[in-house]
Amino acid sequence: MNKLENKTESKTFEEIKHIDEYGNEYWEARELQIALDYVEWRKFEGVIKKAKSACINSQNDISDHFVDVDKKVRTGDSIREISDYYLTRYACYLIVQNGDPRKKVIALGQTYFAVQTRKQELSEQEYELLSEDEKRFYHRKITKQGNKVLQNVAWEAGVRNFDQFHNAGYKGLYGGETADDIFKRKRLRYREDILDNMGSDELIANSFRISQTKQKIQNKKIQGETNVKNAHYQVGKKVRKTIKELGGTMPEELPTPKKSLKELEKEKKRLAVDSKVGLNDE
Repeated sequence: MNKLENKTESKTFEEIKHIDEYGNEYWEARELQIALDYVEWRKFEGVIKKAKSACINSQNDISDHFVDVDKKVRTGDSIREISDYYLTRYACYLIVQNGDPRKKVIALGQTYFAVQTRKQELSEQEYELLSEDEKRFYHRKITKQGNKVLQNVAWEAGVRNFDQFHNAGYKGLYGGETADDIFKRKRLRYREDILDNMGSDELIANSFRISQTKQKIQNKKIQGETNVKNAHYQVGKKVRKTIKELGGTMPEELPTPKKSLKELEKEKKRLAVDSKVGLNDE
């Protein structure tokens, strides 16, 4: 049931997935068209338009899920340009939901996404069973990936001094504190990463700041180092205000974990080695 089959391609949905340089998954609409057994791009584009409308009705930003791209393809001796889209998993889900239900592959696709939704629900339940340190590892990975994407977006918008850019976000979220101020307050050792020394709640606040800054720069088409830096500060400040309004704990007041994630990683490796040595001794 997890196959989106086609008579000629016969590829699963996951097999046509692409991963960009920042580790983000995406699908190409032209490839999805073939997988969903649509012969004509014109008809498939009509399904995409319906999916876009559903995206708007769900109060999601189209540009976050449907990215217009142009491609050059060779037809015979000539090269022509065709339109395409880079799609998120959510965009693919909307396309399948708005496809022709008479097509067997569409019915299979709808079943596939229903199963995937259920799996996501189970993973959220499993998240609650994680220890605090395991949650820290999980959110540190998300924050690290988000920072890579944000840095690329900021570069495209004209940022070159990234120390100032990142500090602008920290200042907004931490009531004026820079990365160096946070480092000193946490009493970290030389070259320790402040993100490796945050609890899960603090990492979540920073991850939200990062993702919302990225969206604001893209959606508002902000350009210029000063403007982009100010946008980062304003988003951080807004996240701080929201935490306060909800009665949460300010980021600078959250406790610093006793052990950094790097220390925990070293302990894991050491235990793994000791365990292997013990097995060999037996």
